[in-house]
Amino acid sequence: MYRRQFLTTAAAVALPLWRSSRGLSAQPSAAASRRLTESLAVLDVGGSNVLCSSANTLGLVLVDTGARTSPSQLTTAIQAFRPDAKVQVVFNTHYHADQTGNNETVTAAGARVIAHEHTRQWMSTDYWVPRENRYERARANAAWPTETFRTTGSLNAGAEQIDYGHLPLAHTDGDIYVFFRNSNVLAVGDVASPLRDPALDYFTGAWIGGRLDAMDTILKLANDQTRIVPAAGLPMTRAEFKAERDIMEEVRSRVWARTLKGDSPRDMLDGGVLNGLGRTWKDPYTFLYDAAQGMFAHHNKLDPSVI
Repeated sequence: MYRRQFLTTAAAVALPLWRSSRGLSAQPSAAASRRLTESLAVLDVGGSNVLCSSANTLGLVLVDTGARTSPSQLTTAIQAFRPDAKVQVVFNTHYHADQTGNNETVTAAGARVIAHEHTRQWMSTDYWVPRENRYERARANAAWPTETFRTTGSLNAGAEQIDYGHLPLAHTDGDIYVFFRNSNVLAVGDVASPLRDPALDYFTGAWIGGRLDAMDTILKLANDQTRIVPAAGLPMTRAEFKAERDIMEEVRSRVWARTLKGDSPRDMLDGGVLNGLGRTWKDPYTFLYDAAQGMFAHHNKLDPSVI
């Protein structure tokens, strides 16, 4: 029955010095705020990373704004880093509330919020969440990005060149990277998941293949000295990020092979499809369900099969 459903459907995201993480599943639940360079720090805001740059003497640049319930925590963390600085520019790596939760706080203070066009669409529109069988209401207008783009962009913030670009269908359909080139720090949102389960918003079009493509883009941008900042958890080296990418490639191969056999996500989980990998999942069934759903929409981009 599950294979039949697949065929039918297929037809129709004072601070201590930075230190590297030490594995994909053994990180602490909340990384403390930490300085990466003299002008860059990662702030832990409600369990989500906010990258803060003070390279521009006129104000701060943020990547994401943290969890929705912690506006005072964001303000406190920023003041501890640069007491007299004002937030000028914010990038949203995608639309989820744990990354965009305090957009209203920064826009009320006059900050520009830059994101992919799809991120703005998801934040400004009611949408259905299939897994939870409910609607998510649109965010208040003050939370919406004020500027959007489609492919890539660049801006100069004092001594820092900041390049940014779309990472299609990796975690959502609006993921972006933000690359602080002079500091060699690359923020990638939930396209890196050293701490959280890798998540795939399949109803936006995200899927494992898109995630792998995005991770390959990041690997091309990075070098061995690049520090890669995920949405949650400690900054990663390029080698650590590549290890996560290689695990995802193995998962893609295994899930597709089992899908072709007609296995449901429960069959895959009971059959040990995630066993023997270099990480664990907190909710493996949800991950496999979302991964299988993504396969339905993108089956023609995978290995050939005879139907």
